[in-house]
Amino acid sequence: MSELDPDLVRVRGLVRDVPDHPQPGVLFRDITPVLADAEAFTTVATELASLVGAARLVAGIEARGFLLGSAAALVAGLGVVPVRKAGKLPKVAASRTYQLEYGTATLELPADTVEPGTDVFLVDDVLATGGTAAAACDLVASAGGRVIGFGVLLEIDGLGGRERLGDVPVHALLTV
Repeated sequence: MSELDPDLVRVRGLVRDVPDHPQPGVLFRDITPVLADAEAFTTVATELASLVGAARLVAGIEARGFLLGSAAALVAGLGVVPVRKAGKLPKVAASRTYQLEYGTATLELPADTVEPGTDVFLVDDVLATGGTAAAACDLVASAGGRVIGFGVLLEIDGLGGRERLGDVPVHALLTV
């Protein structure tokens, strides 16, 4: 980590490893301490906002991706769209079911939020196996949008998540 910006080193120090959550054998990366620290949260929001490029919209993936995506969108001067778990939206454009490292889940994109041809920057907290990220990319594409980048606070190296996104540029502020 010595090559990292000192602010990101501080952010990494705040990420808490929680063994056996949500089930035995899973090591959960808890970013709650990062969110609770104004300086660290500002660093993350600013770093992610610097990556949005030509995007016209930020999409944050439930649930912690909402927080990071919203903050990045605000700093970048863009709107934000939530990519939600199934059953939470009153009007759905599309849904995708995908594999997690410990089960399955379904994500939905709200209707009337991503116009055809819109360049979208996706944000989540952690990139692990890539199932969630790939499903979110598919949702944006199904609405006619173009995912021009995917930003995360933390990428877990060696789980293949980056490869699942094909040509989508992946930007991880931290890698473990």
